Amino acid sequence: MDFRLELVQVPVSDVDRAIAFYTEKAGFVLDHDHDVGGGIRFVQLTPPGSPASISFGEGLTTMAPGSIEGLQLVVTDIEAAREELAGRGLDVSEVQDFPWGSFVFFSDPDGNGWAVQQIDPRPTADG
Repeated sequence: MDFRLELVQVPVSDVDRAIAFYTEKAGFVLDHDHDVGGGIRFVQLTPPGSPASISFGEGLTTMAPGSIEGLQLVVTDIEAAREELAGRGLDVSEVQDFPWGSFVFFSDPDGNGWAVQQIDPRPTADG
């Protein structure tokens, strides 16, 4: 039995502003935007190449907007990823190198925190 994490709720205060941010600045693909009635609006977006998506909307969660930290995207080239995000006008940090990988960081308009990581290749048995 596989248990795959494929959807993460991200609490936002303004759905339309969040859609604009995630599509225009972060480059996510808008998969769904549905008013399902009863005060519920469901929005789903997926980062390019990702099997997992994020969702937000109206009437979906009691989490405070901006309360999520540590969402992480993984890329093969951190410099190219930073250049792409910055080129879209995203306020993204400089590349930071750690023993476990290289990162850039950004937040959405509500303050939900994201990391973009380039994982260094793991050493093989022969070096």
